[in-house]
Amino acid sequence: MSAAEYAARNNLARVGARPPLMTYLRQAWERRDFAYELARSRVQAMNERNRLGMLWIVLKPTMNALMYGFIFGVLQGGRRPEDFPVFVVIGVFLFEFFSASMTDGARAITGNSALVQSLSFPRITLPISTVLKQFMMLVPMLGVMAVYCMILGTMPRWSWLLIIPLVAIFSVFNTGIALICARLTVHVRDLTQLLPLVNRMLFYTSGVLFSVDRVLNAFPGLVVIFDYHPIYQTLSIARGVMMDGAEYAYPPIYWLSLSIIAIVTLIAGVVFFWKAEERYGRAN
Repeated sequence: MSAAEYAARNNLARVGARPPLMTYLRQAWERRDFAYELARSRVQAMNERNRLGMLWIVLKPTMNALMYGFIFGVLQGGRRPEDFPVFVVIGVFLFEFFSASMTDGARAITGNSALVQSLSFPRITLPISTVLKQFMMLVPMLGVMAVYCMILGTMPRWSWLLIIPLVAIFSVFNTGIALICARLTVHVRDLTQLLPLVNRMLFYTSGVLFSVDRVLNAFPGLVVIFDYHPIYQTLSIARGVMMDGAEYAYPPIYWLSLSIIAIVTLIAGVVFFWKAEERYGRAN
């Protein structure tokens, strides 16, 4: 009797073998407390390392908004959208959530090789914990963003509450992106060197700092493409629910389109990540 036959006869599973997808997801759900505690402890550790602690969570996007807002405000001249300071604050703060989820998610496996090699658990909990960590950091940022909007002259209204379901949908999308990047960097370590470039390219081409309708009005084909850009859709919805003026009205179909894109991205990310589960234990 061969070893394989003996293992099958006695229901023995190979160490590190990839379980079926639904079993894998159930195991991940059973370890949800691990993902949460890992995210929480890392936020706490990061705050303890910095002299200003939690303040850096809001200081970084604030300084980015001031710097980029000034530079791009001057460059755009008369093509600046109305209430440009509020426009930039919303764009920079929400893009920060996506950017950090993508870059931290990419390092979820390669940056935790000792943990991956020494313990047996669904590796999917690691990139999920990175997005959860960024979500924990986003919550105070949203409060500060709302305060900035009021200081800059935008009065609060009930529609601001729509930011809650919007962030939920955006979190689903970011989780899918984090899972995809986490696996890709295991196969191609050099990708971590390219991600800052990709991140910067997305920052400058997602409508974070400019009005697509105003800047690209001579290229209607490009404007149509932006209707399917998930980051642009997120920013458009956020500005539409928080800012006044007809300029910030957005097609309601954006909610449906963004939801579909987010769900598809998450499903693709989960399956793509799960397919290489056996590979992660050999990460070095």
